[in-house]
Amino acid sequence: MSFSSEIKEELSRQKLGARHCRIAELAAMLTLGAGVCVSDFGRYRLKIQTENLSVARKYFTLLKKTFNIEVELSIRQNKGHGSRVCTVCVKRQEDALKVLQAARLTGEENPGTGRILLPDSLVVQQTCCKRAFLRGAFLAAGSVSDPQKFYHLEFTCANMPEAQLVQSLLAAFRLDARIIPRKKYFVAYLKEGDQIADALNVMEAHNALMALENVRILKDMRNTVNRKVNCEAANIHKTVSASVKQIEDIRYIRDTIGFGELSDALSQMAHIRLAHPDATLKELGMLLTPQVGKSGVNHRLRKLSEIASELRDNKEEKL
Repeated sequence: MSFSSEIKEELSRQKLGARHCRIAELAAMLTLGAGVCVSDFGRYRLKIQTENLSVARKYFTLLKKTFNIEVELSIRQNKGHGSRVCTVCVKRQEDALKVLQAARLTGEENPGTGRILLPDSLVVQQTCCKRAFLRGAFLAAGSVSDPQKFYHLEFTCANMPEAQLVQSLLAAFRLDARIIPRKKYFVAYLKEGDQIADALNVMEAHNALMALENVRILKDMRNTVNRKVNCEAANIHKTVSASVKQIEDIRYIRDTIGFGELSDALSQMAHIRLAHPDATLKELGMLLTPQVGKSGVNHRLRKLSEIASELRDNKEEKL
């Protein structure tokens, strides 16, 4: 089961809330997932089709428990693709109009789509109703990518007003959703892990939220370990490179003028470095007599490098 399916399964099994929240959730499912069918005789009926049985079950339960009306649920198996199509239908016009009026969705249909207009703002006036609407919107048109791969949550809407409504409701919870056109649809989406976690919390998908947070913790731990390993590797490479350069300079001094021309401190430093090529600055300082700190060791090694550089320059001038 995909992560999106797990979330929808969790949302579909939530206990029904207050009537106004149920209506808000239904309004979202009707707006983003269902259609108003009008017969030749001008009679209304509601129908939603989905491949997700959990969504169909939640839609069916909301209609039955909220309005106590006659609702039909049918499941058809597609032999060719192996998938199933669940259809929930309210055929009686009186019942369909009761639902539409309660959800404040009456009005003209959107031309050519068979979809109903957006709900009145009164339906999502309360915070709990905003949460319920977003739950219904996700059940009808939402999806989340596998967090093991990347973070992406989206709502696929038939038109821009629907996407803007979802965007505004997410914004009410300080979630910054973006909208992009995709083929004939408009997609409101979130890309950051923090925002997706907050969205799951808003929809009260707490099990999915914990699963996402566990993945994020593991990813952060891996990233932290990788950063430390890369940093240590870079430091080791830097230390080794510096040591190789220092030894080259010291050997050049030895082979040209010898250590006898150096001060006692620099001569001792040169001998210690050649004898301990893998030692750190701190370790080199402890080997000196008297012992010297890291800054003192670094100063002496830098002075040796300067002397080697001068000797090379003088040799080139003579040539």
